[in-house]
Amino acid sequence: MSTPTEAGTAESGEQARLERSALIVATVTSFIGPFMLSAVNIALPAMEQGLQLDAVQLSWIATAYLLATAVALVPAGKLADIYGRKRVFALGLLIYTLGCLAGACASSFLVLMVGRLVQGLGAALFVSTGMAIISSIFPPQRRGRAIGIYVAAVYIGLSVGPFVGGLLVQHLGWHSIFWLMVPLGLGSLLLTLQQLKGEWYGDPGQRFDLWSGLLYAAAMVMVVYGATRIPSLPGWALFSAGSLLFYGFLRRQFLVSFPLFELRLFTTNRAFAFSSLAALLNYGATFAVTFLLSLYLQYLKGMSPQGAGTVLMVQPIMMALLSPMAGRLSDRIEPRLLASAGMVVTVIGVFLLTLIGSQTPVGLIIADLALLGIGFALFSSPNMSAIMGAVEPRYYGLASGAVATMRLLGQMFSMTLATLVLSIMVGQQAITPGIYGPFLESIHLVYTLSALFCCLGVYFSWFRGAIHESPSKIAAQD
Repeated sequence: MSTPTEAGTAESGEQARLERSALIVATVTSFIGPFMLSAVNIALPAMEQGLQLDAVQLSWIATAYLLATAVALVPAGKLADIYGRKRVFALGLLIYTLGCLAGACASSFLVLMVGRLVQGLGAALFVSTGMAIISSIFPPQRRGRAIGIYVAAVYIGLSVGPFVGGLLVQHLGWHSIFWLMVPLGLGSLLLTLQQLKGEWYGDPGQRFDLWSGLLYAAAMVMVVYGATRIPSLPGWALFSAGSLLFYGFLRRQFLVSFPLFELRLFTTNRAFAFSSLAALLNYGATFAVTFLLSLYLQYLKGMSPQGAGTVLMVQPIMMALLSPMAGRLSDRIEPRLLASAGMVVTVIGVFLLTLIGSQTPVGLIIADLALLGIGFALFSSPNMSAIMGAVEPRYYGLASGAVATMRLLGQMFSMTLATLVLSIMVGQQAITPGIYGPFLESIHLVYTLSALFCCLGVYFSWFRGAIHESPSKIAAQD
């Protein structure tokens, strides 16, 4: 018969193994999503040549992934609370891996789009549950470090994606990016099933509101696809109908007993609401920067995929280096001060990109990317600190899900804006030297609009209120 000390030691060892396995799996999944996004951006010109695509189709390769993720992210969080977070997490890894396999075998635009949509669906399932699993397993005294590692993996994925993606495309072809993800996805799935013992649920007795899920999915698809068809009449019709459906979805969340999206977090807590809106505007203003610069560097500057990827590494490297420091500073300095300063720096960086031309030295672009990385690092970690500091611990899961949704909506809006501008100014044609002029004008317009959105983000970031001095703790209604 074991003594209490031996039993406690065994239990402690089992808890350590569980924490280690959860952190490994969650970290890998937080890496592969950003890595895939940034790597695919570098591969776009190669995809254009291999599949004979035009400028709008190229933008849809990135937009389709974001759209599928955004459509599924909100319902996935609710399904995980009802049926188990580990179960939904594992299902997401399986679906994501199948999407990567489809992309690896794609020989046409249609098959590639299906693969990207399936990837986005799988990513939504594990993105919405990875942070929740870490929060469920790690005790409060070790949770911050685990979340820090999880977030660092996101920036590492963004950092190495352009370089590794460029290297793979240049030497093995763009299909190799998708092939690389297959063993990573399968390995994470096996580790999840074998090492993560137990299951984690949300509040008991919840139900999934199917009508809310259908309203949300239909609204997102119609708004995004309609925006890409503007200024045609069908485009405006789809966009308007989708906006009405989205309004109906928001109204329904206040009326049903088990909402898919907890809007009361926004209506009863100014600090949380303004911090989330600042995040939405920040991602909405900056996500298309890499997409457009990847095309600019390879087409107008004649750089190889590997060379362009090396240049684009500058921004996420600065983010990875400075974000932990900014996060620690936000524990002592009011988060809104750091985050607002970061947003101002981002405004300057995006505005400077409106001045680039065919003769702009690459060194100036590298310097501007470094400036953007500094601005984003100063904003992101303190802003997350402000969001989580504005709610009670029992609402961390809801807050985390809301932040993920804001991030995806911002990224999707940014790519939709780029797609819309390209469709109007460049049209359904390949990017050739004959249209470099309209293409450069498209870049200038997107960056100008992005700088304006960042200015609006500065407003929400500054006027969110103080978190350290008088934290507003939400009392959400059950």
